[in-house]
Amino acid sequence: MHAFRRNTVEHLDHFASVVLRHTSKEYPSKLDHVINDEGEVVAPQQLHPMFFGSFDWHSSVHGHWLLVRALRMSPGLDGQMPEIRKLFDCRFTAANVQVEVAYLGKPRRETFERTYGWAWLLKLAAELKLAAAESAAATGGTGGLSELGAGLARWDEAMAPLTQAFVDRYLRYLPKATYPVRVGTHNNSAFGLALALDYARIAKHTALETLIVDKARGWYLKDEACQAWEPDGIDFLSPALMEVECMRRVLTAGGGAEFVPWLNRFLPELAQKKPATLFVPGTVSDRTDGQIAHLDGLNLSRAWCWRNLGKALPAGDRRKGLAEEAYRVHLDSALAHVTGDYMGEHWLATFALLALTE
Repeated sequence: MHAFRRNTVEHLDHFASVVLRHTSKEYPSKLDHVINDEGEVVAPQQLHPMFFGSFDWHSSVHGHWLLVRALRMSPGLDGQMPEIRKLFDCRFTAANVQVEVAYLGKPRRETFERTYGWAWLLKLAAELKLAAAESAAATGGTGGLSELGAGLARWDEAMAPLTQAFVDRYLRYLPKATYPVRVGTHNNSAFGLALALDYARIAKHTALETLIVDKARGWYLKDEACQAWEPDGIDFLSPALMEVECMRRVLTAGGGAEFVPWLNRFLPELAQKKPATLFVPGTVSDRTDGQIAHLDGLNLSRAWCWRNLGKALPAGDRRKGLAEEAYRVHLDSALAHVTGDYMGEHWLATFALLALTE
C-alpha cells in the first residue's frame, strides 16, 4: 500500500479504467428525480445525457472529475487518453448541457443534489479550468494548444452554462441557509462549501468566494470542543474532520494565521489523540450493502482530511505526526477495497484519488 502512495501516477490508469467501465452503465440507477407529470417518467439517459451512468448523478459527475484529474497528473494515462477524450466529446456538448440545465429549471427541483452534487459539479468545472490552463502553459509559444489542451478548453466552454446554473444555486441558497447540515452523508455543508470554494478561487468568482467564506465563518468559527460522535453507520464523511478541512481552506488563505488557534478550540485534545474515534478507521461489515459500504468512503475521506491537516500544521507540532499517521492508517484500511462490489466501486476511486493527490 505504501508503494502505491509513492507511485500514484503509475496507478492512475487503474482508477481511470474503473471509472470508464461505469460512466456508461445506465442501470442500476438511483435517481434524485421529482416527477411533475407522466411525461417525466423516462430513462436516466434521457433525463441526464451528460451524467446518467455510475448508479447516480453525483457519482457520474465526480467520476468525470477523476478522469480530468488523472489526465492532469499523467497526460499519457497508459493509452487511455483516446477513450477519455471520446467520452468527453460525446457527453460535453451544447445539446447535452442544454438538457441538463433545462432539467434544473423544472418545478420542485431547486433541491436537486443539494449540495453534494452541486459541489462536485463545480469541482469538475474547476479541474477542467486548471487542466486547460496547464495545458496551454505547457505549449505556450509552440504554435497553439495540443490536441488534449484544445479538448479541455472545449469541454470547459461547453459546460459553462451548467456550471453557471450551479453557481447561481449557491448564490440563492447560501444567504437563506440559517444553519449548517452536520451529517456525515451527502448533505454535509462543510464538504459542499469546501469544494465550491475551490471553484470560486480557481474561476476568480469573487462574489461566490466571499459568500462561502462569510457563511463558513458564521457557521463554524465559534465552534468549540467537538465531541465527534461518529461514525454513524452510513457515514462517508467525517462531520468533525470535514469541518476542519473546510476551515483550513477558509482560514489559511493569504497566509492567514487563524486556523491553528481555531483548531485548538475546536479539537482541544487532538494532541492526546482525542476524540479517539477520529483515529480509528470505520469497520465495514458488508461491502455489498450500499450504505454500510459508505464506511470505506469515510476512511478514504478521513485520510484526505488528515493528510491536509498534517500539511497545514507547523513543524514541531505533535499533531502533525499524529495526522500523518492517521492518514496512513485510514488509507491503508480502505485502498484495497476501491474495487470489488459495484456498490462501492461506482464511487470509491474518487475518494481514493482525493486522499492520494489533494
